[in-house]
Amino acid sequence: MKRTKLLVGLAAVLLLVAFGALNLDRLRAWIVEVLPQEYAAESAAMAATYTGADEARPHIEVQLEAVASGLVEPTDLQFQPGEDALLLVCEKRGDLRWFELGTEASGLSARVQVKTKSEEGLLGLAFHPRFEDNGLFYLNYVEEGPRGDTTVIEEWVAAARDLRGQVQANRRVLEVVQPYANHDAGQLQFGPDGMLYVGLGDGGFRNDPKGNGQETGTWLGSMLRLDVDGGEPYAVPPDNPFVGREGFQPEIWAYGLRNPWRYSFAPDGRLIVADVGQDQWEEVDVVSAGDNLGWNTREASHCFPPGVACSAEGMVDPIWEYGRDEGQSVTGGYVYTGSAIPDLAGLFVLADFISGRIWALDLPQSGPASPRSLGRWPVLVSTFGRDPTGELYLADYGSGTVYRLAPAP
Repeated sequence: MKRTKLLVGLAAVLLLVAFGALNLDRLRAWIVEVLPQEYAAESAAMAATYTGADEARPHIEVQLEAVASGLVEPTDLQFQPGEDALLLVCEKRGDLRWFELGTEASGLSARVQVKTKSEEGLLGLAFHPRFEDNGLFYLNYVEEGPRGDTTVIEEWVAAARDLRGQVQANRRVLEVVQPYANHDAGQLQFGPDGMLYVGLGDGGFRNDPKGNGQETGTWLGSMLRLDVDGGEPYAVPPDNPFVGREGFQPEIWAYGLRNPWRYSFAPDGRLIVADVGQDQWEEVDVVSAGDNLGWNTREASHCFPPGVACSAEGMVDPIWEYGRDEGQSVTGGYVYTGSAIPDLAGLFVLADFISGRIWALDLPQSGPASPRSLGRWPVLVSTFGRDPTGELYLADYGSGTVYRLAPAP
């Protein structure tokens, strides 16, 4: 029935296009909104398997230990500063929930009115570096604004420095109109420099039809760097790489990104970005000031569209890429700094949302990274989290369960 309705709808829309009653942008937007976003893990058994290229890679044996459940489409995991076991979880549909790990205590911190079509929703949370003093935190979500679907970066305040208590919206830092309902990215991270890094996708549909990846006059397809303490609604850091350069938005830190769904800072300060690919390649990048990561001239290190020659001059290669035989949507994570799994020490842990494969990468100062396999799991890894002790967690988008990576029994 769903397929029949979809085919009928598509036929009707194509007729409207043919007669000039609907433009191509509206058609693309309709397709993105209507196509079902249904995902399912491929196996029901909670155990790792090693297949394909993972068979020949070094293995790091772990288990997934459930620590919270009952969530609906979790999109981000963050721990409140100063609290080793207070986990905050964003749900796509607009709820920000808290869990006290090790107890059964949980509750609702905030509810945001969001759009949830395709990849929209409540997508990210970041705590201000001085949260324990000022109670500030930031949310990334998509709403239906007066100019269309809009990414909102919003500052909130917890009066008692505790998200189990009263919180309220304080001010809007940034609004970005989205041309389509996908490729919104959604992560927020404060860097070791105290600046807020905002990753934005290319605005959506397929193949970056508006060319936003290489269009430096827009924020879309870029990593932004903002000083949220320097002014209203923010200040542009004077050492941003394109300040004063014609044709560039001064907030841009790096560009050429397709959909940087998840990223984080390594202990040495480097920004590690997992950028979701188009049809053939997923990539992991070390991103520095002024970098051009290549989209949509390249997909990972390969010319795009495939088979068309391109110039890679001035573009930065990923440190790792993988093809469709291993997965379809990369989910970035964190460098492991905990002590429970010594074999993971200093490695960047990531996963593929569709295939359920989990890997760990070394982070060389130059050249490609070498992957280790943590196995393939029957989970849809939408996001990772890291607690104050350096232990890692992941969320299963399908079951609504949060797992801790633990030593293999």
